[in-house]
Amino acid sequence: MEECPRCGASLERLSLGEVSTVACGRCGYADIPVEHDSEGRDFESWQDALERFYDGAAGSTE
Repeated sequence: MEECPRCGASLERLSLGEVSTVACGRCGYADIPVEHDSEGRDFESWQDALERFYDGAAGSTE
């Protein structure tokens, strides 16, 4: 059996349908392949955030 790359304990093989992976019962390591692309985020500047805040506060009627 393979050893866990994190803690050195024995890994166990887990399967679900046609997909299988190895996992460590001691530290929780799971060798699960992931396919994803990071999408860039448009961050709001402090100036834009403050303008949005003040615009919203001007429209409130408390």
